[in-house]
Order: sequence, then structure tokens, then C-alpha cells
Amino acid sequence: MAMAMPKSPKFHVAMFPWFAFGHMTAFLHLSNKLAQRGHKITFMLPTKAQSQLQTLNFHPTLISFHPLSIPHVDGLPPGAETASDIPIFLTHLLATAMDRATDQLEAALRASNPDFLFYDCSHLAPVLASRLGIKAICYNVVCAASIAIALVPARGVSKDRPVTEAELALPPSGYPSSTAVFRRHEGRALQFISAPFGDGISFYERITTAMKESDAISIRTCREIEGNLCDYIGTQYGKPVFLTGPVLPEPSPTPLEDRWAQWLGGFKPGSIIFCAFGSQYILEKDQFQELVLGLELTGLPFLVALKPPTGATTIEEALPEGFKERVGGRGAVHGGWVQQPSILSHPSVGCFVSHCGFGSMWESLMNDCQIVLIPHLGDQILNTRVLAGELQVAVEVEREENGWFSKESLCKAIKSVMDEESEEGGSVRKNHAKWKETFASPGFMSNYVDKFVGQLQGLLDHN
Repeated sequence: MAMAMPKSPKFHVAMFPWFAFGHMTAFLHLSNKLAQRGHKITFMLPTKAQSQLQTLNFHPTLISFHPLSIPHVDGLPPGAETASDIPIFLTHLLATAMDRATDQLEAALRASNPDFLFYDCSHLAPVLASRLGIKAICYNVVCAASIAIALVPARGVSKDRPVTEAELALPPSGYPSSTAVFRRHEGRALQFISAPFGDGISFYERITTAMKESDAISIRTCREIEGNLCDYIGTQYGKPVFLTGPVLPEPSPTPLEDRWAQWLGGFKPGSIIFCAFGSQYILEKDQFQELVLGLELTGLPFLVALKPPTGATTIEEALPEGFKERVGGRGAVHGGWVQQPSILSHPSVGCFVSHCGFGSMWESLMNDCQIVLIPHLGDQILNTRVLAGELQVAVEVEREENGWFSKESLCKAIKSVMDEESEEGGSVRKNHAKWKETFASPGFMSNYVDKFVGQLQGLLDHN
């Protein structure tokens, strides 16, 4: 009689992501993959976020949400718990609130006694984990390029030596990429790294400490596109670097809302431009108007899902004069949340105009639509350079020296990939199809997670 193979051991993971939905959902996607393999998860999150994330918990018997009460910090609006509740310039206060919840985190860890603590933006978490005998994994849900160019010891930033815009436009010593870089006028996009991010600590110090004090660094990426950058990070920190792969969510069982299904269904396949910039970034009114005018200029149907711009309470009041009358039924501008993955997979959508946040980057790669990028923040700029420079699957909208784009430059970028006769459009479509085939090949995603689980088990066995 054949002997039964021994079952692989199961472990318990505590998750403590940065209080922003892009980070919490990425941690929850990984939690689902681990739970699918029988591992137990205790997921720390702000109280109000629990109801919003509940539908993404596909293994509620193994993934337990542990709500944290967010302490009050002077300057934070009452009831603010996540980055979506506040403007970007107040996120340093949310970091302070997160740090003040560390006593709640400690109580939860003592009660649940996990094997691992996964975190990203907490410099206190790995110290706490070490004291409790828990392995600390700094899990980064941004691209490896953004860590390697801005958040490595070779950058040498401190409170006493803030980094200049000119310095940030130069890669640190040993940085291994010539395409995933900042341009001269983009150094300002990373000046925040030397700014305060919590009480008495800068963003740079916070994140580099989080990685220095870890047992291992983990990154939501794959070797096929960022292997050299991951190796550089490991060398810089002297830590093992574990890659999870893209960790894409399962397709949502919820059908697309009727209003959007009907509207999208009214246009021919591959004809619609879909534009979305994530849940946090808010455009200035002038740039918002330039954006929608650029989409109008293409002559193609379009759907825009953005927050109202600065100074506007609704998206409608911010629209240019006469815009709605001119575009008629071929243009829809929405100021609320939409089901982005479902929209991207709709056959009528042919182009995605994106800020290139890391989640949107992977969603665009796994769909067939052409990709046009308008990054705003530091990591989005690096994501954009990976797609447009390294992989050559997208085009980036040209900008002025002040960082703004014009309606003409947006229209030009969209036309370059949407016109059937466009040589550039054919080239990026061909490259996109090749990479999508790689990422969607049988076992590609699951093999990364399986290897990652083995690496975690190796950490435990090494004790």
C-alpha cells in the first residue's frame, strides 16, 4: 500500500498594512492566496474599513478581521481612518495615528500568537515582532524600482541632510536600471521621502527602518520584469528578498452594474477609452478640465471615473463650459467608485488611461486594452517607466517642464495607440499580448505563491 505524503505544515500570519485601500486590498489578495493553501490569517485594519473589505475575503473561516480603533491625532478630520478619508498632505498625521495604535497591535499579537507579522509602513512593527518571537516580513506592494531608486541605504537621506530635487533625478550608487528612472523635472515627485511621516521620523527613515529590522523583505512583483532591481535591494539591505508574483485577485462574482453594462454595450468592441486615477489622487480643476477636453478631442467614446477636482463638490460642476452638450452620449464622467476590473475586461473598452498605481498596472497588463499612462506620484512614475520603457507595452503622455500635460498631448498619446494604422500602437499591442500570455500561462501565478510559502516555511525551520 502506498504511503500517504506528509501534509505541508500550516502557519499563522498577522497582517498589518498601511491604512490605505490600495495597500489593504493588496494584503488581502495575498491573504486569500495563503488561506487557499490552508494557512490562517489575522488581518488588522481600521474599524470602518472592515465592511468595505468584507466582500474581498474569500476564506472567512481562515481569514479573521481584527478591527483597530484609530487614535485621535490633532489635525486629522474627525472619523478619518484611511488615506481615502484625507487629502494627501495629511497622510503624515495618519502615520502618527497608525503608530499610536501599536499597543492594540501588540495586544492582538499576544492573543493570536502568529508565526509571522506582515507589514509595510510601520517602523515599530518589526521591533515588536522581534520582542514577541514573531518573524517580521516587510511586504512591499509597490514596484521594486521605486524601492531601489528611493528607499535604499545608498540614497543616504536623513533629517539632517534632506535630499534635493536634483539629487532625486539621479539614481543611487549601483542602481541597475537605465529606463526606470526619474527625469530632471520629476525629482520633486520624491521630495516627500525626507518629509515628516509620523512623530519625529521622515518617510525615508520610516520605510528603511521597516526593512532593516525585518527578517525578510517581500515584494509584490516577479523576476521576469524586476529581477535585477530585487537583487539590488537584497544586496543593499543584506536581507533575503521573497517575491510573491503579482498576486492578482480572483474575478469578482458580482456582475457589472447595469448602468455601466448598458452604456458600455452601446459601443463597438475596442472603441471606448476608460480613464481612472485610483481612490486617492485629486486633480487640480485646470488639469481635470484639460484631461476631459483631451478625451473629447479624440472623437472616441470615453468613460471617466475620478474624484471631483480640488475646489469642486461634484464632478458635474467642474466640467468645462458646454462640454456635456458637445460630447453628448459618447462621454460619461463619474465622480464615484466603479468596478474597474470588470470595466477593463469589457469587450467595448479599447484603451485604459491610468495613473499607473501598482494594482492598476497589473490589471492593465492582464487585459487586452491599450495602455496610456499619466503618473502623478513617485512610485507611479517608476511603474510607468517599467511599462513604457522596460516592457514597451504602454505609452506615457508627454508633459511640460512644470509637470502638467495638455489636452493635445493626451489626445496624441491616445491616438498613437488607438489608430489602426499606427506603427507604435501595433508595437505596444504586440508586446502587451506577449507579456499577458506569460503572466496568464498555467501555473505562473500559483508557482510564485507556492515558492513564497516554501520560503516562509524555511524561515521558521531555520530557527
